[in-house]
Amino acid sequence: MRVLRLPAALAALAIAATACSSDGGDSGGGGEYPRNETLYTTGTAWGPPTSWNPMMRGQYTVGTIGLVYEPLFLFDGETGEYVHWLAESDEWPSENVHEITLREGVTWTDGEPLVADDVVTTLELGKLDGSPYSNVWNYVESVEATDERTVTVTFSENRPQEWMNWAYANPIVPDHIWSELSETDVTDGPNENPVGTGSYVYESHTDDRMVWERNDDWWATEALDLDMDARYIVDIVNASNEVTMGMLNQNEVDLSNNFLPGIDQVLNSNENITSFYDGPPYMKSANTAWLVPNLTREPLDDPDFRQALAHAIDLEQIVEGPYANLVQPASPTGLLPEWDDYIDHELVEDKGFTYSASEAVAILEEAGYLDEDGDGYVETPDGEPISLTLEVPSGWTDWMEAARLIATNAQDVGINIEAQFPDFDLLVDNRNAGEFDLIINNERQLSNTPWTYYDYLFQLPVQEQQSTVNFHRYENEEAWALTEQLAAVPVDDVEGAAEITSQLQEIQLTDLPAIPLWYNGLWAQSTNEYWTNWPSEHEGTPNSPATLWNGWFELGAITTLAEIEPVE
Repeated sequence: MRVLRLPAALAALAIAATACSSDGGDSGGGGEYPRNETLYTTGTAWGPPTSWNPMMRGQYTVGTIGLVYEPLFLFDGETGEYVHWLAESDEWPSENVHEITLREGVTWTDGEPLVADDVVTTLELGKLDGSPYSNVWNYVESVEATDERTVTVTFSENRPQEWMNWAYANPIVPDHIWSELSETDVTDGPNENPVGTGSYVYESHTDDRMVWERNDDWWATEALDLDMDARYIVDIVNASNEVTMGMLNQNEVDLSNNFLPGIDQVLNSNENITSFYDGPPYMKSANTAWLVPNLTREPLDDPDFRQALAHAIDLEQIVEGPYANLVQPASPTGLLPEWDDYIDHELVEDKGFTYSASEAVAILEEAGYLDEDGDGYVETPDGEPISLTLEVPSGWTDWMEAARLIATNAQDVGINIEAQFPDFDLLVDNRNAGEFDLIINNERQLSNTPWTYYDYLFQLPVQEQQSTVNFHRYENEEAWALTEQLAAVPVDDVEGAAEITSQLQEIQLTDLPAIPLWYNGLWAQSTNEYWTNWPSEHEGTPNSPATLWNGWFELGAITTLAEIEPVE
């Protein structure tokens, strides 16, 4: 999703790919794959394919979850509805029991049938140390195969919002293979021969690409009338903006899912390259970028100081500058546009922040932050100098420029902030350990419920290592209790959920434990030379995501692949 460069060897491989013919014959794969049957993608992978293990979140090869391994449900973010997938039907005979019936006739790619024991084993893998979903057993009491195609899940604590997040976002694995694996192989093994139920199977890989081949026995072709016209999907490892832009212009990739500076100019000048919207912001929103303060450090532990900082940031400068209107400013709540029904707009009008340098100065003065020594920067109320750093990864050019602007905005109101650009891995280590002042983060994306969003903001207890949530280390028992209440709201009770999110927004807007900045785009640029009918705002085209990012197949991107068509 970001702008990074690979080691020279991989960059050379990607550059070599751009030298392939684009005259309508074979290209990109050294002549191996017919161009009119092959979908070339890029923008998701940042390193060579090394793992096909769906349990290794953040490390598995692009498409492992989505193309090979599939969930029980999909979730349609536009309609707010769950779509039966491997599950044919489901019901809740009581509030603490979910009964799921699997589709008949679904087979694994080794020929074995999909059965209820596959779901049981998948859930029970959550009991292992190192499982990405061990928390599911905080509220699941038992899971049982009540017959060959029926799974009964009983809950010790009713959390339907949280449970359905698991049910659509986690893939099912085959019991006849995974129940025999060692714990190490489950959590850390490469799973080099993935056996799934999905639309594609492993074909080959090299250091710079992953090649998937269509599964002609995919169950959804008959059950849902979904046809994959692309026999091959070739996902190319990211190299650089220049390489990707060249491949787009030469029709050597059909879909790019990376942020590309200047893509707005290309979209406006090259009719063959399209995105979702015809004009700004060109793409839908995918997640919220936050300014994350370390609340264990002074003066970032002071809500008044954080309010002043929020008022100091000119988001329009960022949106119009480094992003050239490819993104939109976030709501002060940070909730994505799809979650508008959960936003208390009157509360936002009353308590939400907006850019105002004079208001920022007034808040600082009222709270006792004054420039007593005349150096142009305020000191703490105790007279201590303030010197803060805002860190974003080196090479992430959009965030680097945004960080510079935020630092300048802060300096303009007397807050001494310097932008710094460490290597990504170092930043992650320091972030997780709480060794930072300010960072930008966007690691919670659109999902089936705003519960995932508030879980990110408020999850307790704070650990010594915070690797996935609450990087700001905010400790508020009331907010966490409300988040837990939100998890227990029935999935179709939007009004009941909104009552709780309003209370959470009261806390968030008052304390600003993290500051919403902009909605990061669902970066997607497609070419129409070989494939068409890409998702767009126009009537008659798909409205689903056009991306291979992790987590988006389950939000409907898998149907996008079935909707696109070869150009005649």
